[in-house]
Amino acid sequence: MGKIRLNNIRVHSNHGCLKEEMLIGSDYRVDLEVYTNLSKPSVSDKLSETVDYVHLNNIVKEEMAIRSNLLEHVAKRILDRVFIELTTVSKAEIEVAKINPPIGGDVQSVSVVLKAERPA
Repeated sequence: MGKIRLNNIRVHSNHGCLKEEMLIGSDYRVDLEVYTNLSKPSVSDKLSETVDYVHLNNIVKEEMAIRSNLLEHVAKRILDRVFIELTTVSKAEIEVAKINPPIGGDVQSVSVVLKAERPA
């Protein structure tokens, strides 16, 4: 078993419940970690035998472009697609962070972390 981690994927999107967030949008950071068997690709050196991190990045960017009220919702959509499209992933963890959230204080970010295992 091994893991592939994408760190600090930066996107701008319009998630949130406030009207300003829907119109102006905010900056987000996404970290995604997937667990898969890396024994074959570590020997074969073949991209076809591993989880392509370009594919993972595309899933994140595409789902982050679809507006949601809650970070929890967009994070779950990303995990759902990972399990649907990448059949060798056994479990995954995602963190979606809103940078400088509009919460009336000096807060660097707020984030949601979800963990999931491949459905049986």
